[in-house]
Formats: sequence, C-alpha cells, structure tokens
Amino acid sequence: MREAGASDPAQPLLAEQIAYYRAIAAEYDDHALREPGGEELLAAFDSFAPTGQVLELACGSGLWTVELLRHADAVTGVDAAPEMIAIAAARLDDPRVDFIQADIFAWRPERRYDVVFFSFWLSHVPMELFERFWRLVADCLLPSGRAFFVDDAHRTPEELIEGEASSTIRRRTKGGTPFRAVKVPHRPEDLERRLDELGWRIAVTQTSGPFFWGAGTAAT
Repeated sequence: MREAGASDPAQPLLAEQIAYYRAIAAEYDDHALREPGGEELLAAFDSFAPTGQVLELACGSGLWTVELLRHADAVTGVDAAPEMIAIAAARLDDPRVDFIQADIFAWRPERRYDVVFFSFWLSHVPMELFERFWRLVADCLLPSGRAFFVDDAHRTPEELIEGEASSTIRRRTKGGTPFRAVKVPHRPEDLERRLDELGWRIAVTQTSGPFFWGAGTAAT
C-alpha cells in the first residue's frame, strides 16, 4: 500500500465526510441502498467492460473492485479511509490490485489509465469542486481513456438538516453518532449537460430505481 496526499484543512465538511466513512468502514456494506436497479447497473458496467489499467477513485471496501477485476488487467484503488482500504485489501488479496490512501481532492496521479471508475462518489463531491474533480479525472486518463461511474440521488428527510436546497446532509453510524456529509442529488439530464459543458462526452442513464450510471470519454 502506498500513501499520498492529505485532507484539505480548508474543507471541514469534507474532513467530516471522511471521518464518517472511516467510522462506518466495518459496517459499510450494511448501509448500502437496497432498491431496484442494481442489476441494471451491473449489466451496464459489463457492457462497458473496463479493460486494461483501471483507476478506481473512492474504492471504499472493495465491493466494486471485485467486479473491476473481472475485466481489468490491473486496478489501482484510491480512498481516504485507511479502514476501508484494509477491508478491501483483505477482501481481494490479489496481486493485480494496488491501493493508495489519499484524500482524492489533494491527490495527483503518477501515471495515466485506460479507465477511471468511481461508484457512489460523484454525489459526495461538492458542486464548487465539481469542475476541479473532473479535471483530475481527465489528468488520470490516457488520450484514448474512458470513464464510468454509478451513483444515486437518494436522500431521506431526516438527512436534510439544511433543507432540500442544500447538499449538506447528516448521516449516522449504526451506533447513532452523527456526521455531516455531502450528497448532491444529481439528475441525469442535468449531470450530462454539465459534463458536456466541460468537454466530456458522457451519456448518463437512469435505472428503473434510484440509481444511474455514466459512461463515455473526454472530448478530443
């Protein structure tokens, strides 16, 4: 495992979000959204076929890393939570996987990849950092590279501590400890338009449930 970067001290909300995911690492799988559409995500993922050298941003506990390894030659997983990486490493124990512990907003790649993948992460990127994040994705891709992501816009009324217009929510561990986090309720058509304005050619598709996926490339 290699380490890089650090949490941005100017972003207390993001630091609290990292603390939340560190706190729930052992119970993360229990927090997964159990709604229709998961099979559609996996079918779209397999159709996309993330082959070659793959970078997974916010890899978490490795649930999707397992799926990536069905297609990829090698996977580099980046996550800010060492507890998540420890779980992912124990789950996989595969020489084709390399993990980097890093705050994604502070990290910079040392190489470029055929595919950049992230699951249920884009909605945790504040809108004021949206363009910066996608510049990072572009910096991580080879000229012929591709991007694929999955996400949802699900937020419960109890989470909306600042109202529906705010992307700041509050989530709790199973033990009840509260943490603030970011949850941007992207709509596929709006997300596709924003990406187009940044020069990306990504189609964003809604499932029959709350999930959506995006697949495509940066503009040449």
